[in-house]
This record gives sequence, structure tokens and C-alpha cells, in this order.
Amino acid sequence: MSARSGLQLSTRHVEPKTSIRARGRASEALLAGLLLILTGLNGCTQKVPPAADLKAPYATLTLALEKTPLERILDGTTEATNQGTVSAQTAGRVAEILYDVNDFVPAGAVIVRLKGTEQRAGFQEAQAALAEAKARNEEAQNNYQRIADLYQRRVVAKASLDQATAGRDAAAARLSAAEAGLSSAREGVAYTEVRAPYAGVVSKRLVEVGETVGPGTPLMSGLSLQFLRVNVNIPQSVIDAVRRLRKAAVYMGDHRVEATKFTIFPEAAAPSNTFRARLDLPSGALDLYPGMYVKVGLVVGEADRLLVPVTALVERSEVTAVYVFDPKQGTSLRYIRVGHRFGDRMEVLSGVAVGEQIALDPIAAAKAPGASVSR
Repeated sequence: MSARSGLQLSTRHVEPKTSIRARGRASEALLAGLLLILTGLNGCTQKVPPAADLKAPYATLTLALEKTPLERILDGTTEATNQGTVSAQTAGRVAEILYDVNDFVPAGAVIVRLKGTEQRAGFQEAQAALAEAKARNEEAQNNYQRIADLYQRRVVAKASLDQATAGRDAAAARLSAAEAGLSSAREGVAYTEVRAPYAGVVSKRLVEVGETVGPGTPLMSGLSLQFLRVNVNIPQSVIDAVRRLRKAAVYMGDHRVEATKFTIFPEAAAPSNTFRARLDLPSGALDLYPGMYVKVGLVVGEADRLLVPVTALVERSEVTAVYVFDPKQGTSLRYIRVGHRFGDRMEVLSGVAVGEQIALDPIAAAKAPGASVSR
């Protein structure tokens, strides 16, 4: 019994050879699978070569900061450089008024005509007096020549020669007086036609036909729209910088026009301690009229600004944008916020940054492949 049981126990721990071989093959398969997984992970972690940068199919501008004037913005009032009231220079009755309020008057045109009967009569009298003076002068010259010849032959006394000389000189003086009287009378006749001193627009008509006027009576007021200037009050806090730089500009909407002449008054106004200044504008620079309010920019230093050409802007309703080119992503339309205009360029306050490229031709950029809109 003991020997048989021992034999049974020994046969219970011996494994067949086929089981051992199967386990070996399973281990090899597991190792092979792990190697495949590791190989796949290694392939996934390899770097993909970067895509080539795109090139813009249109002209671009790389944005950079530029030195521009730093300004203090104030309110100003527009006025005409040439404005005034025309008055009568002689007495008479108003016979004709050729222009009314808001009429354009060329330079030298007759605006008011007086009756002028008295002035014309005085002119005729001066003409007659001049003719008489010429005849008397010629007579005195001939008489002097005769007496001088007789005196050379010692026929007449020295007193006769002196008398002829005095008569000659007196006649020449009367001739000069007659010529001056004629000039004065001619000027008096010219005063009956009141003319415009410069081209402009009539702003007030102060007389009516039939009224009697005298020297100094106001007749008509007008102003010229060709040359304008702006009055502005400068605070005391910035007057030193403004006096040192003496540069200013006027803003009307998006337009900026630099002043051709900048005049600062030497004293401050007592109530406000502000200094009055005048800015002369170039002829026809802005569509302004006297009395209009405008913004005045007084240069007090320098500032860095982003400026883009006006032709590169895209305006859609109340939104302004530019086409931005990115070498990685291509062309996109980006909305921006603009500031003041500097000549043919516009200040950009936000929306783009230094170093970015914008399209100079928006039409060409809009046709570029893959153009998109970014906000």
C-alpha cells in the first residue's frame, strides 16, 4: 500500500511536455506584441516636419511705430481773415444797391452807387479851372521870355524882370493847384461808386435805396471765405511747450490740416488765465465757414503711433478694417479702431500690432485664396 501511494504522488507532480511547449509559445507571442506596441509608440512620438511659410500674393506693409506729434486737443472758433464793413467816403443819396446778403462779390466790383450830382459838377469845375491855369501859365511864360530878352538888351529895368519872374512862378503854382483840384474832384466822383476791396460774400446790408449817407456811414459788411483762421484759448499749463514748439493743426472730421501761421498773444486773459492764439489755415484746405467750432491740436511733444495708409483701409458701414497677412494662416480681415488722420495715413489705436503685415491693396487681398474674417 505504501509503495503504490508513493508512486501515485510522484506521478501527480510531473507535467506533460506539450504543456511546457505551449506556455513557451505564449510567452514569445506576448513579447512580440509588446515590441510592436513600443515600436508604434515610438513612431507616434516622432516630430512632423513643419509646413513651409506662405508668401503673400500682393504688396504688404510691415507695421512699425513712428514718431508723431503729441497734441493737446482744444476747441476753437473759425473766423474770416479778411472781413469788414465798407463805409461811404462822400455825401450823397443811395441810387442803386447791386448785391444783397449771401451774394458773392468779385474784387473791385461796384456794390453801392450814389447819385453824385454834386461830385460830377465839382469835377467839371475842376476841369475848367485847370484849363484856365494852363492858359495863364503859358501867358506868364511868354511874358517872362519877352521881358528877359528886353532886359538882356538893357531896354527895361530890373524891376520889370522881377515882376515877370514872379508872374511866371505864380502861374506855375496855380497850374499845380488846379491839377491837384482836378485829382481831388475825380476822386470824389469815384467815391460815388463804392467798390469791394476783395472778393467775398456779403454778410450784412446796412442801407436801402433812397437813403442819404455821408462820409463814414456804414453801407455793407462782407467777408472772404478764401482765407480763414481759428481762434483758440490756450491754458497756462501748456503755454510754455506750445510757445517752444509753435506747431498746431486743425481737425475737421477725419481731416487734419497744419496751420501756416501760428500767432500767440503776449498776455493772458484776466478771468480765465488763458492765452489767445490765432491759427491761419491754407486757402481752401477745409470746408469751413466763419463761426464754426473745430478741434485744435497743439503740439506739446512727440509720441509713438501706428500709422497705415488710408488706401489700405476697408470701411463697411461704421466698421473699419484692414487685411492682415500671416505667413502661417494666410490672409484675414481684421477690424481695427482708428484715431486721427496724418496726411494720407491714419492712426491705428487697436486691432493690429507692431511687426504684423497688412495688405496695401484691399481688393487684391480680398481675392486671395483662403481669405477669412477675424475679429
